[in-house]
Amino acid sequence: MPRVRVTRRMHFSAAHRLARPDWSEQRNREVFGDCSNANWHGHNYELDVTVEGEVDPETGYVMDLKSLKKLVQTLVVEDLDHRNLNLDVLWLKGKNPTTENLVVAIWERLQEGLPERVHLKRLVLHETSRNSVEYEGT
Repeated sequence: MPRVRVTRRMHFSAAHRLARPDWSEQRNREVFGDCSNANWHGHNYELDVTVEGEVDPETGYVMDLKSLKKLVQTLVVEDLDHRNLNLDVLWLKGKNPTTENLVVAIWERLQEGLPERVHLKRLVLHETSRNSVEYEGT
């Protein structure tokens, strides 16, 4: 059977502050710039979730995109949308919520929820229209 990749794009808005608690405010400002603003800042994130698998001969799908949407909504978007990533998201506790750390944490959440025959292939997290990170697992 042919292996095919399908992608679903999701959206969420969240605030965060990039900072290390063991660094001074000056050092955080030097490294993280405006992203270390003590009063937070926000982004309208776009998340592309790509899964791969064999085409089911009965349905013609790798995975029903409605099911993929529901999975991402339940495991990721509901926890992140309109939240403060530093304070409100338990599965980010203790992590500096850079886009890089966020995409790895999202991967870990999604990987556990996929059907057995479907594999998470790639995540692209767009922080802005000009900045994005990609992750394909380890």
